[in-house]
Amino acid sequence: MATIRTGVYPGTFDPITNGHLDLIARTTRLVDRLVIGVAGNPEKHPMFDVGERIAMIEEEVRRLDNLNGASFEVRSFDNLLMHFAEETGATVIVRGLRAVSDFDFEFQMVGMNARLNDEIEIVFLMASESNQFIASSLVKEIARLGGDVTSFVSPRVAKRLAARAAGAG
Repeated sequence: MATIRTGVYPGTFDPITNGHLDLIARTTRLVDRLVIGVAGNPEKHPMFDVGERIAMIEEEVRRLDNLNGASFEVRSFDNLLMHFAEETGATVIVRGLRAVSDFDFEFQMVGMNARLNDEIEIVFLMASESNQFIASSLVKEIARLGGDVTSFVSPRVAKRLAARAAGAG
């Protein structure tokens, strides 16, 4: 029986963007099972709580289920990423890069994580050209100011952003 290759794609996903979805879809070429790890990160003052973010991600990846034979699981975590990866049985952690500034931060993290567990590989995927500029923080700011975010997120997420920005929940 073949070994199931499990990967972890961690992030805050506040909210999940088209850039995140593109990376998730592309990661299905590398793993059989992808665990999307939703970090609480209260210091980032998220617009959506962890439960809301998990619900949005589950709704969005439902249409990707079984893409390239891969399955998905969405879970929250509030411990070290390496410990979370170990708990899930992951052999790879997938990180997205948009710009050189992302690389600088991620480069430091790779060294630290390798010291914690050098058996788990960390793989970087460059954002697709059409998604390199998308950042959740900017999407939230546009939504707060009443701008159109439909080219950055799915229609379902855009609706949730508009409602939250309007104070409707």
